[in-house]
Amino acid sequence: MSDWLVLVLAMLGACAVVVVITLVRHRRAPEDEDPSETPDVIEYMTMWIGVVYAIVLGLAIAGVWEARGAAGDTVQAEAQALHEVSERVRVYPEDVRDRVRTDIDAYVSYVVDTEWKSMTDRGEVTGRGARLLDRVRQDVTDYQPRDDFEAQAYQPLVDQVAAADQARNARADSTGATMPSVVWWGLLAGAVITVGMVFALQIRRTARELVLAGLFSATIAFMLFLIWDFDAPFSRGIAVTAEPFRTLFPHA
Repeated sequence: MSDWLVLVLAMLGACAVVVVITLVRHRRAPEDEDPSETPDVIEYMTMWIGVVYAIVLGLAIAGVWEARGAAGDTVQAEAQALHEVSERVRVYPEDVRDRVRTDIDAYVSYVVDTEWKSMTDRGEVTGRGARLLDRVRQDVTDYQPRDDFEAQAYQPLVDQVAAADQARNARADSTGATMPSVVWWGLLAGAVITVGMVFALQIRRTARELVLAGLFSATIAFMLFLIWDFDAPFSRGIAVTAEPFRTLFPHA
């Protein structure tokens, strides 16, 4: 099912629940009930709960968005480090240079064509990807520079391989959900309480109030969907892509 279809269904479902409960409550309300006589304390509590929950939603969205941005930065850093290795290795002999570049291309091709699907479907990187990167590291570290010029290029190449490995580890740590389940329970419970407080205001069955109540619940459903979508940076609708690898290694 498409993520956007899930969003539409969630928003429509939230609106439908609020409207149905309002209509049922209105039908069962006593004839002498006066909706205008809502106690001031209920209005104050409703406003206070709404403000607190809005702050919590904002912090949650900021957290998952930051995590998504960090995941994108790790992909860019990994691709850039490998690109630097591929370019700087030109000072080495032709056979060494070609071997390093071939192994880098093999690693990039595997990440883009195979490992990315594993990250999307199962939320994990693969052991083969780690072995392919280890082969690149061995190509670089096992070579013994023949002169000072090659020796000066050796340590920066080793550093770039280490940076690529560090970025890969960070990418592996970002494949799963970033928010603990207890936070999700809090967000869902807060949504139920916040929407439920609307009924404490004794809303009537006028078209204006029903539309506002429905839009209010749909907005909360939309915010929860955004948090859920951003919570897994590599596997949902607005996901981090392998575009940095494709851009820097178009031939891989």
